[in-house]
Amino acid sequence: MKQLALAIGLASNPTLENFLPGDNGQVLACLRQTVSGAAAQPTYLWGETGTGKTHLLRAAAAQLCDAGARVGWLDAATLQPQAFDDAWSAVFLDQVHAYDAAQQAVAFNWFVNATSPALGPPRWVLAAGRLPPADLALRDDLRSRLGWGQIFQLRPPDEAQCRAILRAQAAARGIHLPDEVLNYMLVRFARDLGSLVRLLDALDGFALRTQRAVTVALLRAMLDDGAAASQAPEQSHA
Repeated sequence: MKQLALAIGLASNPTLENFLPGDNGQVLACLRQTVSGAAAQPTYLWGETGTGKTHLLRAAAAQLCDAGARVGWLDAATLQPQAFDDAWSAVFLDQVHAYDAAQQAVAFNWFVNATSPALGPPRWVLAAGRLPPADLALRDDLRSRLGWGQIFQLRPPDEAQCRAILRAQAAARGIHLPDEVLNYMLVRFARDLGSLVRLLDALDGFALRTQRAVTVALLRAMLDDGAAASQAPEQSHA
């Protein structure tokens, strides 16, 4: 049997409110308390692709910025990171497992500046990667600091949770997602949530362009039309 794998995508405007936690309620509660002004200690999230790590980091950063704070953001795609800014209230380090040597040096510098009392009031550090800190292939000083505070493993949703999340995502887009379409998505496509949300985004756009209701036939037509061809290479399913 073959499945289609789609590139990881984010729903528009990730927030803490539109993150459906499943088995990750403790993580969500911790982030809500911290962005609301509770005492912050470094926090590290880890888990496989599609568990919502980037969603949570972007949501927490956005909520702080909406409240008037300034934050630092570094991910694996940031090629020219800026120097640490004393005006930042928090530092966000995403995709740490993929940092190159220069990004690791910047992340270490940001972490030290954010957490050293001698350098100013403590700032929150929220970081995320695919592996727990001890297993990251990073420089020793950065790897050890990522393990200083709270560490949470994000669990992928089970099938029932995945269905509930996709229905909620569809409803937020004004889409009626019939059972047969949902079943087709879960059987035919790689079952990580990030991939499925990306598929839902593509299907929403295709339905709007063609002015057709969301059906299995429409999903097949989208794939045949090539709308998702660049995002859906076939891979063997173990």
